[in-house]
Amino acid sequence: MYIDNRKLKNKHINTLQMLCLLFGIMLLLSACGQSQKPFSSEQNNNNAGTETNANSNTGAINQNDQQNTVPPQEEKDPVEEQLDQLSLDEKIGQMILAGVQGTTLDAQAKQMITDQKVGGIIFYANNVSTVPGTAKFVQSIKDANRSNPVPIFMSVDQEGGKVSRMPETVESIPSNGKVGKTKDADLAETMGKLLARQIQLVGFNVDFAPVMDVNSNPNNPVIGDRSFGSSASLVSQMGIAEMKGLRSEGIIPVVKHFPGHGDTSVDSHLDLPVVNKTEKQLAQLEWIPFEAAVKEQVEAVMVAHILFPKLDPDHPASLSDVIIGQQLRGKFKYDGVVITDDLSMGAIAKNYKLNDAAVATVQAGSDILLVAHSYESAKTIFDTLKSAVKSGEISESRINESVYRILALKQKYNLSDEEQPSGDLKQLNADIVDWRKQVDAR
Repeated sequence: MYIDNRKLKNKHINTLQMLCLLFGIMLLLSACGQSQKPFSSEQNNNNAGTETNANSNTGAINQNDQQNTVPPQEEKDPVEEQLDQLSLDEKIGQMILAGVQGTTLDAQAKQMITDQKVGGIIFYANNVSTVPGTAKFVQSIKDANRSNPVPIFMSVDQEGGKVSRMPETVESIPSNGKVGKTKDADLAETMGKLLARQIQLVGFNVDFAPVMDVNSNPNNPVIGDRSFGSSASLVSQMGIAEMKGLRSEGIIPVVKHFPGHGDTSVDSHLDLPVVNKTEKQLAQLEWIPFEAAVKEQVEAVMVAHILFPKLDPDHPASLSDVIIGQQLRGKFKYDGVVITDDLSMGAIAKNYKLNDAAVATVQAGSDILLVAHSYESAKTIFDTLKSAVKSGEISESRINESVYRILALKQKYNLSDEEQPSGDLKQLNADIVDWRKQVDAR
């Protein structure tokens, strides 16, 4: 067979060309595929750069924000602020709760308020006239106090029973002893509300109640039916309920008479009672109601003038660091207001000089020194405490501790010298009569 070599050669050339062309196309496609990778990589790098820049910018913004934002300031303590603005005279004045004479504001009382700057006033039966007359007297004291930077405590012993300071036109409230026999805490709470409404009629803001003493001594000349009963648990239950009732109506309750006046045989108004009980014995009876009150964050505790020689042979409770500082403040962990019973009572007056008693009770941990019946006594306490601070016998920081507690309590209850007497006498009397029927029915 004849084969044309020239044609065959041309055919091989064509085939080779085709293969080269295909190979070239494949290389081109391969090159295109490879050329996409660096593009993607570059794009990713660019994107990464954008993210980095964005993060960098965000960091810069955050940094700028941090630089431009003022650090939040700690919220200021309003009590501390008020305390810082008081002079030493004003601070010492806050620690005095004094009595007044008569049924109208006299020049001496006004001078005591402006000069000694007393933080509180107490009314007794001889200061009360009619409802309108007493309300006018209370308001005149508040008006006189407006020259001072802190509103004034207007206080009274309104317990019910034989310890009642209200005018005769106000329906009476029976004794704690009678209410205690019902064993009904709801009736005791209503009692507290009614007592609060009574004293609001004339503008008081503090009630020295409830009595938390356990009436364990039937021969006790000073407590008796002022106590809810002879059981510590009953006294705790009823006393706490009364306290809550007073509090719910905006009246500051003061429990009394710590460490317990129920087993005394001497009236501390006349002389110094002595109770020979150990700490363990007191903890098993007398202290139970007061511990319950502390757990309920009672606003104020009144300390009695009673000597407990097995705890402190040298000082009555009201002047004792062992009883106020170590027990009430320490073991009970009580950080509220401590008030002395009246420092002009026989228990103190017959055994101590007033200036010595004043220094001792502050050193023991008392915040408010109650002194009634004498303007001169209030001045003596004021001058004594001021001199004690100046001499270093009492530190000003110790004064500040007490005044802080006092101011905190006044702020808590939003006390104001602008506050007017309030209430409807007719409605209150009707409510008292209705409540008394419920007590009698039990």
